[in-house]
Amino acid sequence: MADTPVDPLLRAESSSQRATFLELFLDLVFVFALTRVSARLVEDFTTEKRVLFSEAGQTLALFLALWLIWASTAWVTSALEPEAFAVQGAVVLTVVGSMVVAVALPEGFGDRALIFAAAYLAVQFGRIGFLMVATRGRLVPNDPAAPRRVLFWAGLSAVPWFTGAMIEESVLRGVLWSGAIAMDYLGFTLGWPTPWSGRTRYGTQPFGGEHLAERLQQFLLIALGEVILVTGIAFSGGNGIFSPARTSALGLALLTTVLLWRIYFYRAGHVLPAAIVRARNSTRLGLSAWYTHLIMIAGIVLTGVGYELTITHPLGRIAPGWLIAILGGPALFLAGRAGFEFQVFGRISRPRVAGLLLLGAVVPAMEHLPLLAVAGTTAGVLLGVALLDLRRSWGQAPEQPMPRV
Repeated sequence: MADTPVDPLLRAESSSQRATFLELFLDLVFVFALTRVSARLVEDFTTEKRVLFSEAGQTLALFLALWLIWASTAWVTSALEPEAFAVQGAVVLTVVGSMVVAVALPEGFGDRALIFAAAYLAVQFGRIGFLMVATRGRLVPNDPAAPRRVLFWAGLSAVPWFTGAMIEESVLRGVLWSGAIAMDYLGFTLGWPTPWSGRTRYGTQPFGGEHLAERLQQFLLIALGEVILVTGIAFSGGNGIFSPARTSALGLALLTTVLLWRIYFYRAGHVLPAAIVRARNSTRLGLSAWYTHLIMIAGIVLTGVGYELTITHPLGRIAPGWLIAILGGPALFLAGRAGFEFQVFGRISRPRVAGLLLLGAVVPAMEHLPLLAVAGTTAGVLLGVALLDLRRSWGQAPEQPMPRV
């Protein structure tokens, strides 16, 4: 690959792989956005049992839309020169639109549905439109149809997005928006195939794999920071703030956050940039890591919700569905982390699979215990996974990535 790409907008090999300050500024918006997701989930888990799964499903749809905004922006700044005016303008538009999306999110399926959908689509259309205008239609010189493919798929999904926002029936809105989100993810994954111009083939353009890896690492740290934020707010805002039960719950929350950090960064998370560089198809590995990080981050957010519930009701009994957050969040994280291990090293992580199975096995015994005991069990399982990692690596040379793609 030549050091200088065909067009100065495309990323050159010599470009810095570090995130720009503007990208880090965008991340600050998503810190706030994740707190809105957590707040909505807490409300979901404290509703009546008969509406829990419906409400949680709605929150999942909103979270997936939020993640797509951030992750697609990270993809753009990994494929294009992040210091270019056109790219920076697109990121600024994303900052503004994402803030509106985050503000509307708590009532995204209610009174603010139209605001949420309009802001989401404004980001989707605004970024590609701004890039096309700023580059005079030369966004991808050797594939000029690529921007039109993106606009075509955005137009397809805009129909169910706006239709769902305009109707009053929440169930039908959920069906339409779920279809719209599936369409957006499918288009991104397949390269936006269109009947008349094929699809965008990942891997044919310069691509900053190390940059994407760093962005994924940074967002996972944002999710861990959000756990600290929501549990700290829950602890400081209740009665009997330093009671033994509440203090123990906060301690378990902090311990779990540290363990999630340790389990993620133990080798695979640490060497992700090198893995993407070594891969035969760096864009393919980057795209697959994009999805495993989505799973891990969703698990981290759910874990934070579980600990917020635990701090608020440390000695209370398990309410219907709360095990989904307290045990399901860490289980979801371990599932994503096991897949991530396979992407980087080409093997299955036995400690993570064992931890996942153990979390499932203890569910029946947890139903009649106080929340503090359930949270302690979860932390114990994660501690076991971390200790198995330590035992396996003790005295061994650091393992090098071996991606299979």
